[in-house]
Amino acid sequence: MSGETDLDSLLAGLDPMLHEQPYGFALIPLVQALPAGLSPFALIREAEGLTVIATLDDLSGAGLPAQSQWARITMLVHSALEAVGMTAAMAGALAQVGIPANVVAAIHHDHLFVPWPRRHDAVAALLALGSNRTR
Repeated sequence: MSGETDLDSLLAGLDPMLHEQPYGFALIPLVQALPAGLSPFALIREAEGLTVIATLDDLSGAGLPAQSQWARITMLVHSALEAVGMTAAMAGALAQVGIPANVVAAIHHDHLFVPWPRRHDAVAALLALGSNRTR
């Protein structure tokens, strides 16, 4: 099943889901193996090292220091990788209320990471963005 590409449909159906646990970002040198038992949400390889995104509990259990606390918000709408404008619209809505966001896009869903203390404000801004659209 291919994902949605129509921007109005995407924004009307964002259906943001806030995950209950705080997440963190950690960096592992490229020459180092992943710690045993670590179950990351995402791994991103860069020239500077391997960024690990996981719950704070998982990072702590693996002995990895997290850089801040982040909330993970998953857009339950099935967005196509080729969709145009969804990321910009979400980032713009969050920017209007002063919330930074980091986006991880996957085959079925987009995931936003926002500062843990602002998680409820972020969900409200995303819901408002969707309510301003028609299906």
